[in-house]
Amino acid sequence: MKRLNCTRIRIVLVVCVAAMVLSGGNAKADFIFREPVNLGSPVNTAEAEMTQCLSADGLELYFGGYAGGYGEGDLCVTRRASVSDNWGTPENLGPVVNTPSIDLGPSLSVDGLELYFHSNRPGTVGECDLWVTRRANRNDPWGPPENLGPPVNSEADDYNPCLSADGLELYFAFGKWDPPSDLRLAVTKRDTKDSPWGVPVSLGPLVNSWSCQDTPWISSDGLLLVFSDPWICSPRPGGVGGQDIWFTRRATKNADWGTPVNLGPPVNTLLEEYCPMISADGSTLYFTTYRYDGLAEDLCQAAIIPIVDFNGDGKVDTADLVMLIDGWGTADKLYDIGPMPWGDGIVDVEDLKVFIKYWEQENTPGNPVQ
Repeated sequence: MKRLNCTRIRIVLVVCVAAMVLSGGNAKADFIFREPVNLGSPVNTAEAEMTQCLSADGLELYFGGYAGGYGEGDLCVTRRASVSDNWGTPENLGPVVNTPSIDLGPSLSVDGLELYFHSNRPGTVGECDLWVTRRANRNDPWGPPENLGPPVNSEADDYNPCLSADGLELYFAFGKWDPPSDLRLAVTKRDTKDSPWGVPVSLGPLVNSWSCQDTPWISSDGLLLVFSDPWICSPRPGGVGGQDIWFTRRATKNADWGTPVNLGPPVNTLLEEYCPMISADGSTLYFTTYRYDGLAEDLCQAAIIPIVDFNGDGKVDTADLVMLIDGWGTADKLYDIGPMPWGDGIVDVEDLKVFIKYWEQENTPGNPVQ
């Protein structure tokens, strides 16, 4: 995106004032999802691939797989030279990290030096625990995993961790997986990266309003959380299929989470979609699905697109700009489209930057919206 300078802002505002007579209706949401794309070979195979985690720079993708591994589910990684390149052949993380037990649910720290996951290997506090493996730099091998211990791990099943971008919050699911009983989402916090993790706290009655919720993933800005229905429980009411992906938002990092919203089509289908995660820049949703052959899980991705056609007339023009300026300084979700597609709680210059980017792309010949 071109740099947005003060002169351009002034020009835009002048155009806006001159066009104040224009108006329009309301769009239904402030972001949408493009049609999902299968990651394809060599990442996806005839076996199952699931519980993916993208590095902050977008060049490493960790996931759980079953092909040629050491146990019931192994942690693997695929790499690419740039975000425009194809993914390479996956590599198993090997016997230092993986065991004959279940090792799944990876979550990588922003610096790429800590990898959290869940496992039911020997040495657990409960049936399944959260673990972390570390490396000194990104070219080093991963070290022996360490159990997070109490108070994070409990006598219940603790699984599918997600580390926040600042490294101070760890989201996860807990409960009894087999037989399923009261599967909840919680977060544990620490004051610094060197501090111990605190006592986990439930994400509250709105998020944990159904009998089962699983695979939480927090966005890099900490304002949006995606999660899914576990296949072992009946699906949350209001969904599309048997196992759906949902999201919940909060206005600030200190605010409560709101009522979960189903992502809907084209992400969710009548089949199963789960294990969601969002890229650090907020542009892409990765998730696991059965949709492609109905036999084994595949990894796929869907672009997240902010809605800048505020009045829903099929074009991005001055009328939409007027509406954005009309909402300036408010928390109106319709116009709160930046810097992430779901906004940051206030309509300001960040939203104007995003709007201008899409306006220029739509109105420049041969330069379609990406």
